[in-house]
Amino acid sequence: MDEVAAGTGDAAAMAAASTPMFGVLDIVLLAGMAGFGIYWVYFRNSSKPQSPPTKGYTMQPTLVAPKANDSSFIAKMKASGKNIVVFYGSQTGTAEEFALRLVKEAARYGMKALYPADPEECEMEELSKLSEINNSLVIFCMATYGEGDPTDNASAFYEWLKSEEPDLTGVNYAVFGLGNKTYEHFNSMGKFFDKRLEELGATRVVEAGVGDDDGNMEEDFLTWKDTLWPAVLDFFGLEMNLQEISMRQYRLEIPDVPSEKLFIGEIARLRAYQTQRPPFDAKNPFLAQVTAWRELHKGGDRSCMHIELDISNSKLRYDAGDHVAVYPVNDPVLVSRFGELLSVDLDTSISLVNIDDQSTKKHPFPCPCTYRTALSHYLDITSNPRTHVLKELAEHTTNFEEKQKLLMMASSSLEGKELYHQWVLQDNRSLLHILEDLRSCKPSLDLVCELLTRLQSRYYSISSSSKLHPETVHITAVLLKYTTPTGRINKGVATTWLASKKPQPDQPPHHVPIFIRKSQFRLPARHQTPIIMIGPGTGVAPFRGFVQERLKVKREGKPVGDTVLFFGCRKKTEDFIYEEEFDESIQEGLLTLHTAFSREQPEKKVYVTHLLKEQGEYIWRIISEESGHIYVCGDARNMARDVHDIIVDICSKFGKLSSSEAHAFVKKLETQRRYSADVWS
Repeated sequence: MDEVAAGTGDAAAMAAASTPMFGVLDIVLLAGMAGFGIYWVYFRNSSKPQSPPTKGYTMQPTLVAPKANDSSFIAKMKASGKNIVVFYGSQTGTAEEFALRLVKEAARYGMKALYPADPEECEMEELSKLSEINNSLVIFCMATYGEGDPTDNASAFYEWLKSEEPDLTGVNYAVFGLGNKTYEHFNSMGKFFDKRLEELGATRVVEAGVGDDDGNMEEDFLTWKDTLWPAVLDFFGLEMNLQEISMRQYRLEIPDVPSEKLFIGEIARLRAYQTQRPPFDAKNPFLAQVTAWRELHKGGDRSCMHIELDISNSKLRYDAGDHVAVYPVNDPVLVSRFGELLSVDLDTSISLVNIDDQSTKKHPFPCPCTYRTALSHYLDITSNPRTHVLKELAEHTTNFEEKQKLLMMASSSLEGKELYHQWVLQDNRSLLHILEDLRSCKPSLDLVCELLTRLQSRYYSISSSSKLHPETVHITAVLLKYTTPTGRINKGVATTWLASKKPQPDQPPHHVPIFIRKSQFRLPARHQTPIIMIGPGTGVAPFRGFVQERLKVKREGKPVGDTVLFFGCRKKTEDFIYEEEFDESIQEGLLTLHTAFSREQPEKKVYVTHLLKEQGEYIWRIISEESGHIYVCGDARNMARDVHDIIVDICSKFGKLSSSEAHAFVKKLETQRRYSADVWS
């Protein structure tokens, strides 16, 4: 078979050799392909008009300012010809408001300032490059938060400035600090930035300003500001030449957009409340459903609410002692009053757009939205307005006497300051109240929206333990309601709104925008460590979480150290909140409770401070021999300060320490976080 096959192959090869390699058809096809190739290479573009030869060029400076990197404040200043930058560290919005006022006023003195800058959104390592800009100045408006801490948006910059050694030679600066003297670490951030910048080689242009929120922050700021600009002009050798310019920072636009493109209360992302996406934080709050709401007071004319919020689908986590922040909504009656007084349809869609193209803050609040949404969700309509607001209002007041009154309060004269303190602060007038009382004052509503500050979230000490309630956060809050000297009824923004969130069987569930803020107010790592908790009124809130957590540990059969609570209220039968829960912990052998009821003995009021003095020897033994922890929660102005002094006296008396040694001992406890305070003013 193999031989036959071989012979057949040879015959085929011989036949092929005698046949031509290409047929006629093959030759035609090859010729056509060759012709098309020649056309493609040489003649395809010959029929089209040829573009002129490219002209040679060299790089020239453009007349259009280059777009700056969003986080590079130096590039923005160079691109826009600015020579002043104002940074703010703000937790409640006041420092940011002061920073904006400084930016606006710089223009009146012939200087150009960059829109208030958030250090969290800037490349702060560029600070040393500020010396590259002629006659440049950096101003810091820095608030102190908590127990001497930086605000959330300034914490990274603070840590960098504290740990690094940048050369700030040639950088000129000024600092205004905001604080509250009822706190031990009063104005520590303002003091730190002022001192640290000098240590790093920067030049102080004017002495640092100190604002005290326990006194008159506005007056403190005005006094410092009146020294700032003359000092700046003198430092740079400039002449005083005040210019009358528009102080408006935003222009009004009426957008033509469908309703689904309007913000309806979201903090940052459009339709964020319809499509919730973690992670949830201050700019992306979680809509938590209210699952429980009950009244804690058993009598009297006051109300204290216990509210439970469902966080089961949020991935939010918390520890006992943390804070929950709530974004409230203003009273709709007050909101509607603006429309009535200024004759404006509040359902008009608006957008306020920054006139400074270099600013990263394009709008003062989420836009576009309606006037009603802005006044309800984004603007603080109940606070006392600052003096610069009164000056703006005067420009829109037709009655001579009313206009002069506003101008006087906006002035830096002693008489004007006294009138402002009485008529605005003491009488507790909001901007809305001013419009009601000065009927010829008719500013445009878009100007009002620019003048009002942002409505801030409200923080509450979480009154539950995640070990026992991992899927809910509990809030304990007293409903705020009082009569002002003008006879008006003022209500707390957040508590009034929360009071309306009681679940009803025949109504849809209520939701509250929240986020969690971590705290240093923590239980000891060892359950055996004894703790002393001091929390009158709603100051007991975080200690309810502490007790829950320790009771759970005890029920698991683990050893738990002394757990002592000092609690005070007016009357046992009216406002002894969580009484039944604390009784249960006492019966199970966990809790030792000392109570003071201030209104039950008219002839002698008893407070928790009296109880502390009675237990001085025990307290000294706990903190000196057993490494115990002390926790204080509540009013900073009186209670927390008094408690601190009593603890120092206890250390002196029972520890046989001198006054200076006792203060040093308590300071050491604070440094070791064995003396912690969660207080408010």
